[in-house]
Amino acid sequence: MFLPVDRMTERPRGFAFVEFSDPSAVAEAINRFDGTELGGRMLQVSEARERAPRGPYGGGGGGGGDSGWSDDRPPRKPARPKGSRRGVRARKRGF
Repeated sequence: MFLPVDRMTERPRGFAFVEFSDPSAVAEAINRFDGTELGGRMLQVSEARERAPRGPYGGGGGGGGDSGWSDDRPPRKPARPKGSRRGVRARKRGF
């Protein structure tokens, strides 16, 4: 059994993964425990699914709502090197 934990609070995230050696035990566990109550909460039991592929910019991390970003945007131009700023703007010198 694997119980994922939140990195910030170190508390369980609310789900777990259980492995069975017998495929028939999987169907039996789903039929027996899906929709039952445990500690005042309803259990939802299902087979694990593969994670959906993430876009080129990773996943998550948003602040909610529509941020205006989309996965079909053109690639960014490379950033200019930060190096020295000398010669970018003339300095005024008082005498």
